[in-house]
Amino acid sequence: MGRRYVPHAFSHVDAQPDPGRLVATLNRLRDEPFFASYKRRVRELLRAGPGRSFLDVGAGTGDAARELAAGSGARVVACDLSRTMCVEMTRAGLSEVAVADSHRLPFRDASFDGAWADRVLQHVEDPGRSLDEMLRVVRPGGRIVVCDPDTATQVLDIEDHQLADKVLTLRRNLAIRHGTFARRVPGLLTARGLTGIEVEPRTLLVREQRTVDGTMGIRDWADVFADGGHLDRSEAHRFNTLVDEAIREGRFLYAVTYFLTAATLPSHG
Repeated sequence: MGRRYVPHAFSHVDAQPDPGRLVATLNRLRDEPFFASYKRRVRELLRAGPGRSFLDVGAGTGDAARELAAGSGARVVACDLSRTMCVEMTRAGLSEVAVADSHRLPFRDASFDGAWADRVLQHVEDPGRSLDEMLRVVRPGGRIVVCDPDTATQVLDIEDHQLADKVLTLRRNLAIRHGTFARRVPGLLTARGLTGIEVEPRTLLVREQRTVDGTMGIRDWADVFADGGHLDRSEAHRFNTLVDEAIREGRFLYAVTYFLTAATLPSHG
């Protein structure tokens, strides 16, 4: 039985037939070494400390917000467009949670010492506007950190390279709204007068069946596109067969590069 196709799933979490699946996906990613590692680096780049306040934009299940607060003693506010995610955050013990659109953040100018967005701006309708909103709510001298994958860097090795490229192209163009926005962030922050801009690439490499099935959901990609009428069902079946074959023979490989960009807002005077 096919799944109901809803494009840009993480932009419309509450519209999904089973929002809990997306919650479960984020929970699985949290425990993967790659994601845990770069999230630690995001926290370092924010330079949080006691008496300071930070905003997590598109906080999802709120794990990063909780970890920053616990590890630094800073006040952390978490916001997300999805009511489902905000309920999860509240259940998990976050005390300051807001249902909020990143294009129109419900906070006063210069309210925080820093803000970050992790795997968020790639999904929103207007990532440049969301970035400007983050800058608006951060005080002079405060920190901004943005992390997203650049989907144009994706590679996938299965026997049929043309089919692999077709699925990756659909993923870049349909599953992710702005899959190459990550490469633009350093230039956008430079143009807005931020200083001390740091850019760090981190490449996710997937070779294990456990990660293919449980974490990245690679085996679902072709079926989802077939459900949406963007791929022939026979192509989806062939894709899944070739993924299984590559895993069985120990030669499966998927990779994509993430870019972490951090910068400081200029101080007055």
